[in-house]
Amino acid sequence: MASDALFSAPVPLAVALRPSKVDDVVGQDHVLGEGSPLRLLADPDREGPGTSVILWGPPGTGKTTLASVIARSSGRKFVELSAVTAGVKDVRDVMSDARIEGELTGRAPVLFLDEIHRFSKAQQDALLPGVENGLVVLIAATTENPSFSVISPLLSRSLVVTLRPLDDEHIGVLLDRATADPRGLAGAFQVSAEARAQLVRLAAGDARKALTALEAVAGVASAAGLDTIDPEHVALAIDRALVRYDSNGDQHYDVTSAFIKSVRGSDVDAAVHYLARMIEAGEDARFIARRLIILAAEDIGLADPSALNLAVSAAQAIALIGMPEGRIPLAEVTVYLALAPKSNAAYVAINEAQADIRDGRIGEVPHHLRDAHYAGAERLGHGQGYLYPHDDPSGIVTQAYSPEAVRGAEYYRPSARGLEKELQERTRHIRRIVRGQGD
Repeated sequence: MASDALFSAPVPLAVALRPSKVDDVVGQDHVLGEGSPLRLLADPDREGPGTSVILWGPPGTGKTTLASVIARSSGRKFVELSAVTAGVKDVRDVMSDARIEGELTGRAPVLFLDEIHRFSKAQQDALLPGVENGLVVLIAATTENPSFSVISPLLSRSLVVTLRPLDDEHIGVLLDRATADPRGLAGAFQVSAEARAQLVRLAAGDARKALTALEAVAGVASAAGLDTIDPEHVALAIDRALVRYDSNGDQHYDVTSAFIKSVRGSDVDAAVHYLARMIEAGEDARFIARRLIILAAEDIGLADPSALNLAVSAAQAIALIGMPEGRIPLAEVTVYLALAPKSNAAYVAINEAQADIRDGRIGEVPHHLRDAHYAGAERLGHGQGYLYPHDDPSGIVTQAYSPEAVRGAEYYRPSARGLEKELQERTRHIRRIVRGQGD
């Protein structure tokens, strides 16, 4: 039977297991190789003030851990501030203390500033003298693109390091280490393969989330007097229903399909439900955004042209802010697309035109439409007889544009919904003029 003493530690599991050496850091191998700036910064024998760093990445990728490890390994004092609570005065106090620390030890302390994107311009300006003069080695963390959230002078004096979400293998290593480590569960529990897989999936690349979940699950098992952690304990411990699918399983495709069909069917509530299921399952927000872009073009089209712009904007927003905040623009565009008027007329048009091409209905480009801007084109009759539409008061002239093989084909057939209701009459009117059928 597991001991409740395991769960009375003064600090969370994620903090208790924080590495003390660079070699113990799991993941982020792309920025921790031999000779990398972060390795050099952690070197206790390296002379000089040290390079300030901005760590950019999603939550749980090890920003705080890396800052702490660098400070410990390099023998520098570690000072931590949060942009949520710290002000200009706090920054100036740190700089004053850092000057004294540097004079006493000869090594500038590490100032870890979490969520630097929340600092105002004035607050970031207060950091500049200390960074520029080497009073501190600034290691700032942000989940937002530093190019947009950090002032240029500070950005130019710092190295931006991009961190990636941990992959499933790395999350698994962390869970196994936490289960066995004396600072963690100390071997008091066996974690079943199914439960481990669930914890890995629920973590979605976030190390802190993985260790927090493991701690909660172990607490549930311990309360039940058990020393084996099963999927049932995961379901009880995690404060939400488990979303039972992985990124390659049938449920992934089923939920995605239901999401798209709900938006297409204008059921906004069902659409938001399936969106929430995908987010909670750790689905890639970029994947969801791409599907919404396709849907905006395929199922809404010119019935509401702004739908595609909004979908693209949501994808760009996600690229800038990441998750979990990215769920907000995803929800916004999902609601908008679900309620927008629907038309697949443009989608049908390109499908039918491509089908004709594949069937051999191609034909030659009419001579009067061919390129006439090269030597010998006039002799071939290229451009002769072309009517310039802007010379006509209406901006539209009677003229053959399509190859003979498809002349008269009407691929685009606007619906009677949204803007396309107006386009119906406009399309009919233009076709009659172009084809010489009268106004």
